[in-house]
Amino acid sequence: MANNGPNWDGLLNWSLSHSDGSSSSRPISEQDRQWFMEAMQAHTIDSVSRMKVISQIMKTPDQVLEAQGVTPDDLEGMLDELQEHVESIDLANDLHSIGGLVPLLSYLKNSNAKIRAKSADVLTTVVQNNPRSQQLVMEANGLEPLLTNFVADPDIRVRTKALGAISSLIRNNQPGITAFRLANGYAGLRDALVSDTVRFQRKALNLIHYLLQESNSDCKIVRDLGFPRIMIHLASNQDLEVREFALRGLLELAREESERNLDRADVNLRQILEERTRRIILMSDEDLCAAREERQLVDSLWTVCYDEPSHLRERGLVYLPSDDELAPDVVRDRFEPPLRAWSARRDDETSEPPVPVLLLGPAP
Repeated sequence: MANNGPNWDGLLNWSLSHSDGSSSSRPISEQDRQWFMEAMQAHTIDSVSRMKVISQIMKTPDQVLEAQGVTPDDLEGMLDELQEHVESIDLANDLHSIGGLVPLLSYLKNSNAKIRAKSADVLTTVVQNNPRSQQLVMEANGLEPLLTNFVADPDIRVRTKALGAISSLIRNNQPGITAFRLANGYAGLRDALVSDTVRFQRKALNLIHYLLQESNSDCKIVRDLGFPRIMIHLASNQDLEVREFALRGLLELAREESERNLDRADVNLRQILEERTRRIILMSDEDLCAAREERQLVDSLWTVCYDEPSHLRERGLVYLPSDDELAPDVVRDRFEPPLRAWSARRDDETSEPPVPVLLLGPAP
């Protein structure tokens, strides 16, 4: 904060005098002044009014803000407040109608890295599970600055936040997915995977898994860009979530057999799965519980690639009694003796429904 705080009154003078697009000043009514000062200094006014004021400030040039004592920390705090408001899906959709969406998108190009990161964070909240706001952001060409920050920003936190916003923007949004693909977004995801920032890697792997689930044809893009080799390497990462996300992506590639997107004869793949199996077998009960999903992913990937039960399955480590909720055993039938499977189905088909028990008592 500045020594005496921002000069909101001076900022009001500038904002209102330029709100009609001209550079000439106009008289400010006492009503305008009172509304603006209350909106900035009190929290008793309604959310829409607060959002209108914040939108007006976002439209104000940096040099004017600086002249009025508004610091980057002040702006970051303002964006924090805006994010709280747009957690409501209705208010998120109102952001465009009150003139706040375009200024928010312009903040993605702010000279201050903290502002660029925070604006992407706010945008994530605006578009998350919100088809209407996703459409509005796409129409405002909001994907372009997000992609620029994701791929080329010198600040890794800005790149990570931009990727988070992109992920929320294109989920369940086919035009967004198509635009991401055409903009060579997969190349950016590949760069994220080879970074040394765990959070960046997690977000990239999570989005890759989603995109592969949405479109089998994207498996070929991933294969041609060399993703399998990178994901095989990440499957041995020290971070549990990175390992799990990498294994999910590999499993998705392995299941799409039409193009042979994953080389099942790859020595590195087999070695990684064998190494993860050995480490899981040596885990304590507590670590086994934490690695529940990894156990299941290693087992499933081994089964799909090599058409045989994994050592984890043979040792009974795929599903444990301590697991809160047992997931369906989708590969058990592949290794169940045929006669046992046939007998079980036959018993189910021929067994008669149970006879209801009649409770007899004295007649009324």
